[in-house]
Amino acid sequence: MPPGQPGRPQAPGTRPLKTLERVISKSGLGSRTEARSWIHAGRVRVNGRVTENPDQWVDLVLDVVLFDDRPLAKREHVYVLLYKPTGYITTYKDPEGRPTVYDLLADVDTFVAPVGRLDLDTSGLLLLTNDTQLTERITNPDSHVPKTYLVKASMRLSDEQLQQLRDGVLLSDGPTRPAEVTRVRDSGKYTHLEITLTEGRYRQVRRMIEALGAVALKLVRLRIGSLRIGALPIGHWRPLTAREVSQLRGETAAPPQR
Repeated sequence: MPPGQPGRPQAPGTRPLKTLERVISKSGLGSRTEARSWIHAGRVRVNGRVTENPDQWVDLVLDVVLFDDRPLAKREHVYVLLYKPTGYITTYKDPEGRPTVYDLLADVDTFVAPVGRLDLDTSGLLLLTNDTQLTERITNPDSHVPKTYLVKASMRLSDEQLQQLRDGVLLSDGPTRPAEVTRVRDSGKYTHLEITLTEGRYRQVRRMIEALGAVALKLVRLRIGSLRIGALPIGHWRPLTAREVSQLRGETAAPPQR
């Protein structure tokens, strides 16, 4: 396949190939949706030719990609910790017009993408970055990066039910890994608990609670690895410190020993 021409990617390990929209997004210029619109508008050239195909395969070694007649430049890595409120979604734009987390990040001048997602009704720690290598390592199940949540269950859960969460419960997509579970308190007819997972399936915590016959009335992510919300007010963000970034990289360097 000639460089810069559409077609099927070559076998892994032969060429560093990516689609054009992905190349632009990973450069930190904007989201993949924005990249597609820019390509369709004729603002992107590959090897001197305007292309309007966002799915065109690009050889990262041989091809020259220009955006507005300027070479793509790798941007400095940015790491953002956001205390996400409920009622916000984690996509860049929503066709239904619902607020997104990017409404809270107006002061961040580089496009950053969420490292994992939190659903509309879940609040808490959301990490966003343009460091795709770190994102892939944190979200890779083989890295076993722990994520801790505070849950308010719709009923009082017994010690036996909490032990079920620790041992793993059967979901529609298979049994869950063992989890760390701590009863925080019981109040009225509710149980408040902390649960730490080392995997990140779709709506996993909510589905695990539902497997016990209860519902998660409140769900807050408290930690990713050693990264914590701390005293950050809800709806606000801050940049990560160099030490926090270094710790995250160290935590994702290899799976823990069993």
